[in-house]
Amino acid sequence: MMYPRLVLARDLLSEDGVLCVSISDSEACNLKAMLDFIFGESNYCGDILWNSTKSVTNTALISVSHTYNFIYFKSMNWFVGRREAFRLPDKGEGFSNPDNDPRGPWKADPFQVGGWRPNQQYEIVNPKTGAVYRPNAGCSWKNDYKRYLELVEDGRIVFGKTGDGGPQRKRFMSEAMERGSVANTWWDGVETTTNGTQLVKKLFDGVALFPNPKPVGFLKKILQLCSHRESVILDFFSGSATTAHAVMQLNVEDGGNRKFIMVQLPEASKEGSEAAKAGYKNICEIGKERIRRAGAKIAAEVEESNAQLKLGEEPKKVPDIGFRVLKIDSSNFEDVKRTPDAIQQDQLSGLADNLKTDRTPEDILFQLFPQFQIPYTASVEKLDICGKAVYSVDDDALLACFDQEVSEDVIRAMAEREPSRAVLRDASFVGDDALANFEEIFKTLSPETETKVV
Repeated sequence: MMYPRLVLARDLLSEDGVLCVSISDSEACNLKAMLDFIFGESNYCGDILWNSTKSVTNTALISVSHTYNFIYFKSMNWFVGRREAFRLPDKGEGFSNPDNDPRGPWKADPFQVGGWRPNQQYEIVNPKTGAVYRPNAGCSWKNDYKRYLELVEDGRIVFGKTGDGGPQRKRFMSEAMERGSVANTWWDGVETTTNGTQLVKKLFDGVALFPNPKPVGFLKKILQLCSHRESVILDFFSGSATTAHAVMQLNVEDGGNRKFIMVQLPEASKEGSEAAKAGYKNICEIGKERIRRAGAKIAAEVEESNAQLKLGEEPKKVPDIGFRVLKIDSSNFEDVKRTPDAIQQDQLSGLADNLKTDRTPEDILFQLFPQFQIPYTASVEKLDICGKAVYSVDDDALLACFDQEVSEDVIRAMAEREPSRAVLRDASFVGDDALANFEEIFKTLSPETETKVV
């Protein structure tokens, strides 16, 4: 199950894409080998160890309290040239402005770095004390001498809080907030699975429907590190849909427009479980309801906050909490292809309409989306044109009608809207003449429209 999904994940990732896989201690070794094979060892970024549980298993020889989170890039080269794209937000802690620098609060960073570089070996004299400083053995100054003089001229070199120490470089809070901070491999100060369980329980009126879900706080931090504000986040083991919850929450906090795709097999709820008792037949049903409840809660909190704004404060945008649910299925159409010797004359009428009996017009419409490279998030409006149901997708990027006995008046009204694409069912036409008229009407009224019959 893992291998084909990881191969697909690699193929789906954009050049700046990032894969994060959480795995337990017992499976980490095999998964790491598989990821190295699929993504290449050169695209391995690191392993974030998350202290996922604070409780101790007293029956264990060693109580496991961490979870591995392997980070792989689609292209390491892309990130090497754009390191600022893989950063956590700086918390803005430890900044002050003791000298009233007009550039705002700052903190003093070391001006010495490890490693010996010949062009970064020079003397620095403290202008107050006259003390002479050189890099320690095996170390260098952070910049060459020319750049050092530029920093002095710019007021960025300080010598301790009192001016009596060695050289340090000012880093302004505004710059830190823009650049972000480098992540480390040990995450101890984030929420645990206990927090995730408590949140889901609270969302579902005190009922514990899902065991040990990941907490929103942990996944928000992963998203802050691995995504940007316009990213599409795909979770192909979505479980209780914590990732969707985290995406919506983070969008509110930083004004992002991230979108989520949650994928989950409809694993049945265990008989007698709290989920089954509450009427949730499978994990997918829990995930869908969690997204609805979390979205409503987030939107209500934003509206409540906006109602209490002080003078001059900007209101937050109420997030888009809508989502669509799609299920994998077979084609909407029966296979009616036959060789002449495999069909009887009296069977022909039964093959005239190849739509499966349990399928709806919306089913046909969504099957067309990938054919026309239309995203599943596109807006859909149902119109009534001359008594027939016509679907307008993305403001007439696609116009489709799947009713039977569609008249020329309907086709003409569709063509007058000049859609990018127009689709009718083969069974929509009364005869071959009607099919020819469909194409001719569009050639006359909307020659740029791409027409298709399904």
